[in-house]
Amino acid sequence: MQKEQRFIQIVSKFIGVVGQYLPDDVLSKLSELKEKETGKMARVIYDCMFDNLEKADRLARPICQDTGVLQFFLRVGTRFPLIDSLEELLIAASADSTEKTPLRHNAVEPFDEKNTGTNIGTKAPWIEYELVPNSSTLEMDVYMAGGGCSLPGRAQVFMPSAGYEGIVEYVANTVSTLGVNACPPLVVGVGIGTCVSSAAKLSKKAAMRRLGTSNPHPLAADMERELEKALNSIGIGPQGLSGDNSVLGVNIEYAARHPSTLAAGISVGCWAHRRGTIRIDEDINYTLLSHKEREL
Repeated sequence: MQKEQRFIQIVSKFIGVVGQYLPDDVLSKLSELKEKETGKMARVIYDCMFDNLEKADRLARPICQDTGVLQFFLRVGTRFPLIDSLEELLIAASADSTEKTPLRHNAVEPFDEKNTGTNIGTKAPWIEYELVPNSSTLEMDVYMAGGGCSLPGRAQVFMPSAGYEGIVEYVANTVSTLGVNACPPLVVGVGIGTCVSSAAKLSKKAAMRRLGTSNPHPLAADMERELEKALNSIGIGPQGLSGDNSVLGVNIEYAARHPSTLAAGISVGCWAHRRGTIRIDEDINYTLLSHKEREL
């Protein structure tokens, strides 16, 4: 089998795994919140969530009917053999998985207001690259950006005088007013940078980071913990019906900023945080990094 065709098959099947099974870290955290929950209604909702997960496994169906818009975040070695055709191959894998998984048709062309019926369209799937010098390996996050979890996404540039307190308030206001639409408990990614584009991109990168990890900067790690504590105290609970915890975790990523601006971005993932990470080597052999108990 040609490397290109094998790559398409691997990615297509992995998209199906991402849609059908939660990543290991999200499943572990969701189980933890379920066990700690004291609210009667919240416990019922968690039972429904885990019943849903069991049925998705048994019936080979996606966890959620909204399988989102596919997004790929690549950390690709400059010596990876398929680097020149990655976009073409990822588009082909998306179309293949749309039919075989199957995936709901979610790609709507703006202005034409027409659903393509293939999950392929203008810049869909969304693909972002980070080049890794002197490497022949591809490591890739696959994400299903659903409608509900995308709704609370925000980015804003503040005057520096707003300080980090202003960012905390911005995040808290966003989650408390819009988080209920995103099927909590939520994964909250926060990006800090110079402009809306850098902050938004960093917030999505933060949302792709494994739960239970911390930003290496001690002050950023403290901010993650304090934000998580504050957002949990709001009491939104699972599916917004109240409960002890509102978030699965808060991750922060940042970039050096202009001295005259302080930008913050927010990206949110729902309880069914369909994020997966796969590593593919130069011989197109794969390792599942996020779903270690699964096979393609």
